[in-house]
Amino acid sequence: MGKIFGTYHALQNVDLDIQSGEFICLLGGSGCGKITLRRIIAGLDGQTSGTLLLDGADLSGIGCHKRNIGMVFQSRALFPHLNVGENIV
Repeated sequence: MGKIFGTYHALQNVDLDIQSGEFICLLGGSGCGKITLRRIIAGLDGQTSGTLLLDGADLSGIGCHKRNIGMVFQSRALFPHLNVGENIV
């Protein structure tokens, strides 16, 4: 899977296999594509190449409200007066 913004290749040849029940973290430096990948998985952005499969079904073109995938934004989007659970709900 890949994502291009203009002439900038934000993601190239991403191949990620996550098994049911696994908890993963995406780590890397600023600008490496972590947020872009998360936004594509959550359905907030679309990929420009390849497919995104969930249990064998292609999620390309399926809206974020129909994916049953959650995403927690970085701390700038969290409310400091709420605890972790309250920020998720």
